[in-house]
Amino acid sequence: MSTHASDPLAALGSLPGVADSVDSVRKAVDRVYGHRVMRRRSHEITSEAALRGARGSAALSGADWALEEVRRRTDFGGDAESRTVGAALRLGAEAGQLLSIWRQSPLRVLARLHLVAVGEAGREQGAVDSVGRPRQAGEKVDEPLIEAPLPDPAEVAGRLDGLAELIIAGGTAPALVSAAVVHGELLALRPFTSYNGLIARAAERIVLIGSGLDPKSICPAEVGHAEQGRAAYVAAFEGYLSGTPDGMAAWIAHCGRAVELGVRESTAVCEALQRGAA
Repeated sequence: MSTHASDPLAALGSLPGVADSVDSVRKAVDRVYGHRVMRRRSHEITSEAALRGARGSAALSGADWALEEVRRRTDFGGDAESRTVGAALRLGAEAGQLLSIWRQSPLRVLARLHLVAVGEAGREQGAVDSVGRPRQAGEKVDEPLIEAPLPDPAEVAGRLDGLAELIIAGGTAPALVSAAVVHGELLALRPFTSYNGLIARAAERIVLIGSGLDPKSICPAEVGHAEQGRAAYVAAFEGYLSGTPDGMAAWIAHCGRAVELGVRESTAVCEALQRGAA
């Protein structure tokens, strides 16, 4: 996104329905943070949210494994689906460690996320040259879900710089709005040769944590994105790509609903722990 306005993201908060989405998300998050289990066992909820979020993100990228299979497996270096699940798990573990760097140098964080996603196995298979940097002219992009036209590398570089400037400058936009824009823009640019969807959703997670909306990372939006389905995800993303007020509002609302569904997932985990069932 490129604009000369001082706080362009804040204007998105006034789009029809966005304020309602922001309010609904805040109330949902407050409810799960107020659950009695969170007082004693929040670390367990955080760990479970990371696992379930990784499973959801991987499902959107074509590796739709059962939760217990993700929990059970230890080897993620085999076929493409295994590598996707492994990448999602590594990104989920890494996201919360990069908050301070994100505020100062988001492009450095994105490069790190790609390095983490590719992993040692990917680098051993010859992906070294393209790891941790924006794609160059002529390089193919492996992103199975998104079929929108790819911006050329020059446009990617310019828009990444613009996005980084917005993140560093901060602003008054609600966390949901900022997270949705970061997610949508990275999905639109697909700046790396691989794992762009996983990275876009991990970056959304970083914004939600760093903004203070979900500081303990217990509201996995990735779960909600997956639950709404791949077709709904793509349709909402097309609204982002359109750049129209209605399209942007629909994308933000979709992301808001994803957070609420993530809250519902973690609430169920809290209830299970309270009953002694998990």
